[in-house]
Amino acid sequence: MAKIEAVSGVKQHTVYKVDGKRVPGTTTIIGIMEKPFLKVWANQIGLQGIELNKYVDKLASIGTLAHYMIECHCRNESADLNAYSPEQIGMAENAFLSFLEWERGKEVEYIENELILTSPSFEYGGTIDIYCKVNGVATLADIKTAKAIYPEMFIQLAAYKRLLEENGYPVQDCRILRVGRDESEGFEDCHKDDLSTHWELFKCLRQAYELNKKINRKAG
Repeated sequence: MAKIEAVSGVKQHTVYKVDGKRVPGTTTIIGIMEKPFLKVWANQIGLQGIELNKYVDKLASIGTLAHYMIECHCRNESADLNAYSPEQIGMAENAFLSFLEWERGKEVEYIENELILTSPSFEYGGTIDIYCKVNGVATLADIKTAKAIYPEMFIQLAAYKRLLEENGYPVQDCRILRVGRDESEGFEDCHKDDLSTHWELFKCLRQAYELNKKINRKAG
């Protein structure tokens, strides 16, 4: 089996390597897809007179903090919130409380959190939010702080499922937990029985990513 490596830097910019070779992350590969809903959303933000880059950075920091709170909870650790503003903490706590509500009434055994994995077979990497057992069922749970669940999120879920299975983690259930940053964004627990088509699309995107790199190199 090929040696698997992953070098963790800043959370949003983890460097993945297989046998010393840098490989793209799951979100980078999926990022080559056209996302028309983002153009509509960006236009709406601009029409409100809001500076898009600052707004996106703010949402990203809240999402990162919510993930961090959930990770600390799963590890039974205390979160250090000193680097965040009261507004950021308040919005992230809304998401965190939604997660706690999902957890209530279930027997959850947390096995891995923020697990960095790579695929020697398909040469890509990814960071798994939560791998756990829910009422005894081996479960992949991907946390999203967003206003909605979009189709490409299931492509990401399929790629993460493959990463887990290739590295010896059985997966019996896959779900997206959307934890809103305020009451208006709400909460969703979305389960998928069959991700085979999403996995086939991810493999196509992986090939397209490499072809795109070759085209850009020749153009340069």
